[in-house]
Amino acid sequence: MGSASFLTKARGLLRIRNQLTRECLAELLSTFVLIAITLSGSAQKVTSEETKGNLLTSYLAGALAVMVGIYIAGGISGAHMNPAFSLAMCLTEQFPWWKFPIFMLVETLASFLSAGLVYILYYDAIWHYSNGTLTVSGPRETASIFATYPADYVSVANGFVDQVIGTGVLIVGVMGIMDNRNKGVPKGLEPVVVAMLVLSIEFSMGANCGCPLNPARDIGPRLFTYLAGWGPEVFRWVEGRG
Repeated sequence: MGSASFLTKARGLLRIRNQLTRECLAELLSTFVLIAITLSGSAQKVTSEETKGNLLTSYLAGALAVMVGIYIAGGISGAHMNPAFSLAMCLTEQFPWWKFPIFMLVETLASFLSAGLVYILYYDAIWHYSNGTLTVSGPRETASIFATYPADYVSVANGFVDQVIGTGVLIVGVMGIMDNRNKGVPKGLEPVVVAMLVLSIEFSMGANCGCPLNPARDIGPRLFTYLAGWGPEVFRWVEGRG
């Protein structure tokens, strides 16, 4: 009886009542899990030289991570996990503009922290695979574990268009899934359908630039690699990476 009373009091003290704080923590956790799983799938593929993972498993990890993230925070913050989606919600007047920079910062911070977690998780594998040198290009590059880079043949203009189209298809698809005027998705299965949408985009639009579809997913981990030893080259348009 005393133990139950103590737990009840502890829950009351730890409960966060401020709605904005709850939403930010939900975004932080959901984005953190999303990026941690996504980057881990990439790290497993790269460091094992595709013996314990390949492009398909990497894409599946990213798509299923989106599903998990939505289940984590969908009922609290809406599980944006993506500044592009937050922006779209603002433009359609479904999300207040003053929250946009807050969510963007939280999502980018979560992505940065996730990159650090994956670096720790695959620390030995990364250094073993790279032969002790952290590079952005070359046969033993490891920067692509954390951020996306263009194929050798892709120009800056084509890369920009590629990301606008891929992210646009994602946003339009998610908006359509959320629209109650359309054919409804069975309640509770919306995250599964969104994951399938992400997977379809990865399968069809990932060749040019890796299909990040999410500014926070790219900027946070890229900033981490800059600070962790890959250097300023991570911010350059790298050609001849293979």
